[in-house]
Amino acid sequence: MTGEVQGWRWEYEPDYEHVAKGLPERVTVEVERLAGQLVDLAEMGIDVTAIGEGPRPGAVGGVRRLPVLEDGFMLALPLPRLRLVAITYICPPFADL
Repeated sequence: MTGEVQGWRWEYEPDYEHVAKGLPERVTVEVERLAGQLVDLAEMGIDVTAIGEGPRPGAVGGVRRLPVLEDGFMLALPLPRLRLVAITYICPPFADL
């Protein structure tokens, strides 16, 4: 082990097939843009475990609910120890259902 610190990244968890397959392109493009912004914020030292709505109002950590487009949302799990933002679920806007 070299001790080299890896940068933050985001991934679909468990994978694209289970989280985003079949969704309209405009939805996945927006989700990936937002995920990239979370990574950028984390790289700047912002605590991304406090962004969006969590399982307990006002508490940091856990799965975070973030708005997507008009009335959709995505669930993201920031994992600081792994320097990873895991996108676990996407609910597209009502117009895209």
